[in-house]
Amino acid sequence: MNDKQRMLSGKLYNPYHIQDHAWENCREALEKFHALPYNHQEERMQILKGIFGHLEDDANIIPPFFCDKGTQIYIGKQFFANTGLLILDEAEVRIGDHVFLGPRVSIYTAAHPIDAMVRNMGLEYGKGVTIGHDVWIGGNVVINPGVTIGNNVVIGSGSVVTNDICDGVIAAGNPCRIIRKITEEDKAYWQKEMKEYLEDEDTK
Repeated sequence: MNDKQRMLSGKLYNPYHIQDHAWENCREALEKFHALPYNHQEERMQILKGIFGHLEDDANIIPPFFCDKGTQIYIGKQFFANTGLLILDEAEVRIGDHVFLGPRVSIYTAAHPIDAMVRNMGLEYGKGVTIGHDVWIGGNVVINPGVTIGNNVVIGSGSVVTNDICDGVIAAGNPCRIIRKITEEDKAYWQKEMKEYLEDEDTK
């Protein structure tokens, strides 16, 4: 396998031997992305669609934003990322529908050998990250290589996610741990609050 094939398969590879121009193309696209005025959201998203593996039309990523390649990022419907999102996409990053990210969320797929001699050779490897549907991730959360976050999950701000998180839970901490399940009582409470909002004449 060549270095790009090794990178995509999760094996050790040398990032300086990958000559697909994805890194250079990404730098050029991000320069254009950040040069646009703030209210040019649609144009900014079109720039990212040109380098991402997949990005829906209704996505909104607030600048500044940084990624390594873009080509290995796949994002579903109604995605919102607040300012400062960082994605190191040496491996695939797959994000489902209805995902909200707070400010300064970092998603890492790049990893380095524990052995110093091998690490100092400039070799690294990648492990993909998957985030399910209906997920809210708080500000300053770090998601480490190889993590899968399930559907209907809330991750508390400042968490460092080092292991998989199952469906339907609230999790937080460093390392991130499950705090509790999301319950029918949670659903009833928030739907009651929504109903009160919709019935408030001042919001119409």
